[in-house]
Amino acid sequence: MEQEAASFDDHAFAPMVSLELDVAMFKSRWQFCDGITEYLSDILGQGHSDPARYSNFLSVATNEFIELAFRSTSELGRIRFSLYRNATFNRLRIAFPCEEAFGRKHMDARASEHQTVPGAGSGFVVTKSDGTVLLRDLAAIFRATIRIEQDGEQEIQIIADFPSVEDFR
Repeated sequence: MEQEAASFDDHAFAPMVSLELDVAMFKSRWQFCDGITEYLSDILGQGHSDPARYSNFLSVATNEFIELAFRSTSELGRIRFSLYRNATFNRLRIAFPCEEAFGRKHMDARASEHQTVPGAGSGFVVTKSDGTVLLRDLAAIFRATIRIEQDGEQEIQIIADFPSVEDFR
């Protein structure tokens, strides 16, 4: 599982859905987080023997990532939500413009306070300074591989690979 999930090449995954929104519109109402979470989680549940259970369980993690993007993005630009699937994993990718201070804080934290989560990809960072996000618990609970990347100067991507098996404990 670790070797397959650690490869963050989307070409190994079949695209399922992609949603792109203007950030200002997305940030105009907090309720958009819930609506997008429900939509993406329902799609993630498709093809499972108990789709409601699987989507409900993964909606917790999906919601945390979407709320992170909501709080972290600037008012300008586009935010993209994408889902992919292969035989063993479902991938959620959220790409959004970040405020300069957010990107700088995470890059500084990466250099000084980073911890790799067992079973996670090499780029996964958990930071502990105030105002940052702790994703270790989500990775452990969902047996997910989670990675946060800075793409260029002002874009952040959250990439989460969830096992498609349904035996969550």
